[in-house]
Amino acid sequence: MQAFRILPLFLAVVTAIPSSLHAETLVFEGAHVFDGERNLGIRDVVIRDGRIVQVNAAAGAALEANARRIDYRGKYLVPGLVSDHAHVGNTSGTGHGDRFYTRDNVIRDLRQFQAYGITTVTALGMNAPSFYALRDEINRAPALGAQLKGAGPGIGAPAGAPPADVMGLSHDPVARPADAASARAAVRDQAKAGVDLIKLWVDDIGGKFPMMSPEVYRAAIDEAHEHNLKVAAHIHDLAPATDLVASGLDVIAHGVRDNPIDPALVAAMFTAGTWYIPTVNIDEANYLYAEHPQWLQQRFLRNALPQAVRAQWSDQAWRDAQLAGPGIAAARKAVATNLDNLRTLRSAGIRIGFGTDAGALPQRVIGFAEHRELELMTQAGFTPAQALTIATRDAAKLLGLKDRGRIAPGLRADLLVLEADPTLDILNTRRIAAVWQDGQHVAGGIDDYRPR
Repeated sequence: MQAFRILPLFLAVVTAIPSSLHAETLVFEGAHVFDGERNLGIRDVVIRDGRIVQVNAAAGAALEANARRIDYRGKYLVPGLVSDHAHVGNTSGTGHGDRFYTRDNVIRDLRQFQAYGITTVTALGMNAPSFYALRDEINRAPALGAQLKGAGPGIGAPAGAPPADVMGLSHDPVARPADAASARAAVRDQAKAGVDLIKLWVDDIGGKFPMMSPEVYRAAIDEAHEHNLKVAAHIHDLAPATDLVASGLDVIAHGVRDNPIDPALVAAMFTAGTWYIPTVNIDEANYLYAEHPQWLQQRFLRNALPQAVRAQWSDQAWRDAQLAGPGIAAARKAVATNLDNLRTLRSAGIRIGFGTDAGALPQRVIGFAEHRELELMTQAGFTPAQALTIATRDAAKLLGLKDRGRIAPGLRADLLVLEADPTLDILNTRRIAAVWQDGQHVAGGIDDYRPR
């Protein structure tokens, strides 16, 4: 009788095995490999069941006589990029808001991230209630797009950030506790729903909105840690960033952009091991494309833009109005301050994550923003290899993901194949030949990609 009881359980386990476990063995032959930490030179990479099983010279490939071999001689292999801060399902053409949060639009965005080599995406707040089911569905099927992690709706301030009207939150999924008890309840609710981390908004948007009180964010941080969840906070200014770090915050989710980061905060971050995601492109995007209309002729940008956005950005009157806008001078100053602060933190050895806020607004261009952020990081003093390490190994560490971010045995085969060496010139990350996720070929070159 015991054997008959075991059989249904065995069948259930077999049924639940992901399809990738039945995939063929692959050998990527002769690629130059950057493993997320260093250049390994020319290697063969053997993949089975969606995982890397060997990274070695030709001897390893000889052990896989029945494998499908792919000639990547002359190509460069790096880990799939990992975004610690993005948004999905929040834009359509030149519009934005939660009315666009549908299954089709979330998948659309994740397919675009994936095509641009970002194979893991953290949707850091403003997600609709359907986020959890969508995340689970998408993460089982690489063909649907980049792996999705996220903070569910996130936690903001009553009548404050994220400003519902400005962000088009007509159904406003964001929790907005007014006191410590409500903050703890919001964290418990989101933990129970299955968020990957907690997101807080602590910003008065230049004095235009009420800011989340210290009572609320301290309670939220404490409660999140009770549930073994990291907390990331949207900030803009030095003062709240300083108190958040003192209150135990795990991740500063935007760069400090109003003032230089002082030595006391640097020391506090170093001691606490606080992560810092600079998102330099977030302010630059307000003027960058109006300033460089010639970039629209480059397929790497052009192919990332919906037709309505391409048409708007091609219009000289729109560009003139955009550059004359009242917030452009402040945006330029914010970018300069952000880069200076990133240089300070780089020199101090602070842990840096990778993200751009791509997908929150149309000008925060999914895919392109990440490659532009890599370029901006080199302007802050990182070598191309160091910038790549942040966008792969370190970005995965920030999320607590031990199965990705490097090219090493036992890890996911999330891989970006490039036509030229990105450690010599960071712009070579844009020369994408192929993208692999979970051992499956999911995208080719950007020349073949078109947004839906």
